[in-house]
Amino acid sequence: MSGIRIFLYIVFMIICVALTFIVLAQEGKSAGLGAISGMADTYWGKNKGRSMEGKLQKFTIALCVLFMVIALVLNIKAF
Repeated sequence: MSGIRIFLYIVFMIICVALTFIVLAQEGKSAGLGAISGMADTYWGKNKGRSMEGKLQKFTIALCVLFMVIALVLNIKAF
């Protein structure tokens, strides 16, 4: 195995573990009974992208993209 392939495997494993922990740390998407009466559209709901939950969601998307790209690269037989 080449050094690049070993490095990609190590990064891939780190991303897998990180994705597992980040997905488990996120809250569920159900708004509960507040969505029925319109309470889900509060200041907190509008500015969710700036909160810790919003940052976790953006980081999850970035890690998922890296996961897919590295998985595709590792399946290429050129290495």
